[in-house]
Amino acid sequence: MEIPEIQIYGAKQKFDQKSCKFVDIRDPGSFRAAHIPGALHLHDGNVQEFIQTTDKDAQLVVYCYHGNSSLGAVAYFMENGFKNVASMSGGFEAWRLVYEHEAG
Repeated sequence: MEIPEIQIYGAKQKFDQKSCKFVDIRDPGSFRAAHIPGALHLHDGNVQEFIQTTDKDAQLVVYCYHGNSSLGAVAYFMENGFKNVASMSGGFEAWRLVYEHEAG
């Protein structure tokens, strides 16, 4: 299975258009310290509920630290029926060098 990836500038366009949901799969401390504004923090405790309640046609951009773990997460979402999901290449570390982020 080929895993769709999106570069940070493409992800930023989607962010500005408000055309997708950003999904952060990093650890809770990292998410609290900084994340893409409006991103959902998914972890073992809430991922099943997310899969069950989210429209499978929704556009998702999944990110982690550097764009490695998010590849596995995207594969998992695809296996669970999501059609418009991509891993953000370079992860949050690439995003934070260029674009805004928030804490809390």
